[in-house]
Amino acid sequence: MNEYFVKGHEAQRIRNENLMSYIKQMFESHPVNPSSDHATNIECITACYSCAEACNACADACLGEQNVSEMVRCIRDCTDCADVCLVTARIVSRFTRTDFELAGAQLRACIQACRSCGAQCEQHGAKMEHCRVCAEACRRCEKACEALLAE
Repeated sequence: MNEYFVKGHEAQRIRNENLMSYIKQMFESHPVNPSSDHATNIECITACYSCAEACNACADACLGEQNVSEMVRCIRDCTDCADVCLVTARIVSRFTRTDFELAGAQLRACIQACRSCGAQCEQHGAKMEHCRVCAEACRRCEKACEALLAE
């Protein structure tokens, strides 16, 4: 692993911890159901935001590859997944008058987007570190959305 990746990975971990802290504080101070344990929600939101960031960065890195014409599907899957993950995090963050049908549909869409993007990035992961990292983020997000959907 190169030094840039290690520093970037550590910076991402710190951002995740800060984000999780803010999300937890907001949930704890929310007037709707403030006393319940929101660990599954928090993990889902954090995973969605992290995945969106990874997918966006991966799409950008793919654009910088020499064989960019071979990366079109990966770029498309990454940009679609990033968008779906952002919307999912926003919907899951809302507790007031939650539309559970909409939230469930969005979680299922996010699971599908993460599966597609993760599978595509895994095909390139052995040769391109950014795709390996993106696939990892997609798998984490997929699992977090499945866990929340199961509640």
